[in-house]
Amino acid sequence: MERPRRREVARVAETLAGRCVVASVTASQLPKMAGRSHSRGSVPGTPLLPPVQQPSTPGPDLLALEEEYKRLNAELQAKTADVVQQAKEIIRDRQEVRSRPLSTQMKSCDDKDGYSLRGPLPSEGIVHLHSETKPKTKNIDPIKKVENKLHSADKGRKTNSSVKLKYSDVQTANDVAIPEDFSDFSLAETFSKIEGQLEEEGLPEYIDDIFSGASNDIGAEAQLRFLKAKLHVMQEELDNVACECNKKEDEIQNLKLQVKNFEEDFMKQQRTIHMQQSQVEKYKTLFEEANKKCGGLEQQLSSVEKELEDKRRLQKQAASSQSAAEVRLNRALEEAEKYKLELNKLRQNNKDITNEHHKKIEVLKSENKKLEKQKGELILGFKKQLKLIDVLKRQKMHFEAAKMLSFTEEEFMKALEWNGEINK
Repeated sequence: MERPRRREVARVAETLAGRCVVASVTASQLPKMAGRSHSRGSVPGTPLLPPVQQPSTPGPDLLALEEEYKRLNAELQAKTADVVQQAKEIIRDRQEVRSRPLSTQMKSCDDKDGYSLRGPLPSEGIVHLHSETKPKTKNIDPIKKVENKLHSADKGRKTNSSVKLKYSDVQTANDVAIPEDFSDFSLAETFSKIEGQLEEEGLPEYIDDIFSGASNDIGAEAQLRFLKAKLHVMQEELDNVACECNKKEDEIQNLKLQVKNFEEDFMKQQRTIHMQQSQVEKYKTLFEEANKKCGGLEQQLSSVEKELEDKRRLQKQAASSQSAAEVRLNRALEEAEKYKLELNKLRQNNKDITNEHHKKIEVLKSENKKLEKQKGELILGFKKQLKLIDVLKRQKMHFEAAKMLSFTEEEFMKALEWNGEINK
C-alpha cells in the first residue's frame, strides 16, 4: 500500500532534483559565456595587437545554446507543473480520506470486498462475535485482511491514499466487534460483561465460525478462555497495526515536508532562472555595446598604428642625427680632456709659483721682523740717550746755578748770625 506512494514521491523528488540540476547548470554556464564575451570585448591594460575582424553580432553557437537552454527550461517548467499538480491531487485525496469518518471508510472497504470488518453492536455496548457464516478453511491473518481492504479501496479511488489511524482510533480486526463509544472502551469491563451475560443467559444460540470446525460439546468456560485468548491476540495485532499505521503516517508527513521543500526549491530555482534570464539579456546588451566599442577601438588602433609608423620614421631620423651628434660629442669630449690636462698643468705651475712666492714672503717677513726688532732696540737706545742728555742738561743748569749762588760757609754762618741778632 505504501510502495506506490513512495515510488510516486521518489519520482517527484527525482524530477524536481533533475530540474534543479539543469537550472543550476544553465545558470552557471550562461554567466560564464557572457563573461567570456564581455571579457573579450574590453580588457584594460592589454598591449596593442594587430586589428582582428570580430563579428558585430553574437556567434551562432552562443545563440543556439541559448535557444536550447530556453527550450529545455520550458520543458522542465511544464514537467514540473504536471508533477506539482499530481502531488497536489495526491495530497488533496489523502486529506479527503482523512476527513472521512472511520465507519464510512470501513463501509467502503466492506462494499468493495464483500464482507464487513465490524459486527453488530448491541445497545448496551456489549461485544458480540460475528454471526455471519464463513468458510471453514479460510483463516486469513487480520493484518493482511486490513491491508488488502485498504489497498482495494485505494485502487477504487485511483489515487494512492492512506487511512490515518491514531492510537485513539484503532483499526478493528476481522473477527472482533467494536463498542459504540470506542474512547471509553475497556477490555476488563468487556470481559466482565461477557462473563455476566454468559452466567445469566448462557451461550448464544448462533454458532460462530470460530468453532465451526470444533465440537459443539466444548464447555462455556473453555469457549470463554479461547475467546479471551483470541481477543487478547487480536488486540495485540490491532496495536501492531496501529503502530504501523502511525509509522506510515509519519513517513507520509515526512514525504509531505520533502515535497514542500522541493516546491520551495523549485520556486527558488524559478526565481534564479528569471534573474539569470534578465542577466542574459543584460549580457546581450553588454555584448552589443562591447562589439560597438570594439569597432571604435579598431579604428583607434588603425590611427594609432599610423601614428606609430610616423613615430618610427621620426625615431630613425633622430637616431641618425643622434649618431652624428654623438660623434661630435665624442670629439668635443676628447678636446675637453686635453684642455683639462693643460688646465691641470697650469694649475700645478701656478701652485708651484705661489708656493715659491709664499716662501719668499715668509723670508722677507722674518727679515722684516728682525729689522723691526733692531729698529725698536735703536729707538730704545736713542730714548735712553735723550734721557741722559736731559739729565746732563739739568746737571749743567744746576752747576751753573750753583756757581751763581755759591756761598761760603762763613758767609752762611754770618747770615745766620745776622738773622739771630735781628730776631733778638
